[in-house]
Amino acid sequence: MLAGDPLGTHRVIAPKGALPQPAERLDNDFSKVYATEIVVDVQTLNVDAASFRQMEEASGGDPDGVAALVLETVKRRGKQHNPVTGSGGMLLGVVERVGDLAATRGFVPGDRVATLVSLSLTPLWLDRVLAVRPASAQLDVVGKAAVFLTAPIARIPTDMPERLVLALLDVAGASPQVARLCGPGDTVVVLGAGGKSGLLCAAEARRRVGEKGKVIGIESFPAYADDLRALGICDHVATLDARDPLAVRDAVAPLTEGRGADLVLSCVNVPGVEIAAILAARDRGKVYYFAMSTSFTAAALGAEGIGRDVDLFIGNGYAHDHAEHTLSLVRASRPLHELMQRRYT
Repeated sequence: MLAGDPLGTHRVIAPKGALPQPAERLDNDFSKVYATEIVVDVQTLNVDAASFRQMEEASGGDPDGVAALVLETVKRRGKQHNPVTGSGGMLLGVVERVGDLAATRGFVPGDRVATLVSLSLTPLWLDRVLAVRPASAQLDVVGKAAVFLTAPIARIPTDMPERLVLALLDVAGASPQVARLCGPGDTVVVLGAGGKSGLLCAAEARRRVGEKGKVIGIESFPAYADDLRALGICDHVATLDARDPLAVRDAVAPLTEGRGADLVLSCVNVPGVEIAAILAARDRGKVYYFAMSTSFTAAALGAEGIGRDVDLFIGNGYAHDHAEHTLSLVRASRPLHELMQRRYT
């Protein structure tokens, strides 16, 4: 058994010296056994929303086309690292093997687990794709993956359907960040509030801002906007396209007496919403970009170009105890739990 680097650099083929996430290609030969790895028999890939949408558009909405793109990416790169969006997703499977140095993590063969680290840095081998489910951006597959010593991983709880857990853990970093960034009395705007991460952000904001605070949801898809209204977690829901910055500004301004929001959360899975998020924020407000479709260059230069002094936060998919935080958030709200289950299982 080879030792292997805790960060996974032993799996990097090109370029030499790179870490696994920015690497162009990883070694996905699982006949090689490393003491620092947990090897998982992969059953489901949960592709991140921006990546799945891009592949849908590239394949004309054909699920077989999405499957072909995933298989080609994994064959070429040794990981599901979308070359267009730069993003990945995460996976569900069963532990097959635990390396000697990884045994202290407490996992054993047979454990059902979900990775809490991006597919863009996870060595992956796929034998075949069994099914593509666009509603949840998930693919049922047969394959193997390696989890490095430093990569977060979680057992699947038994009180929720596995597909729901997988969907929630894919965006588990969102709600803990909201909890850190807003407080009682704040006004929070959520762009893409009716989607998966948007719902979690809006729900977390609701319980943090209290009765004196305000949560404003922006959602372009009418059915999702209706779901959001039915949940009752937003004080106001506007059905409009967040890629229209002036429309967003004009919707938020009268709801904030022209001041803007204390915190704006961008959860939209398409590019082009960077300026809208900035325009919705107050002077010295905070803008948190969770979606991987964000151009951080556009955000930084956009804020400068319109003379807005706001703090810009890059979305981080990891926070301490983020998996349990997110699952507990959904458990605590039956309407949110039922909506998520209806959509993603």
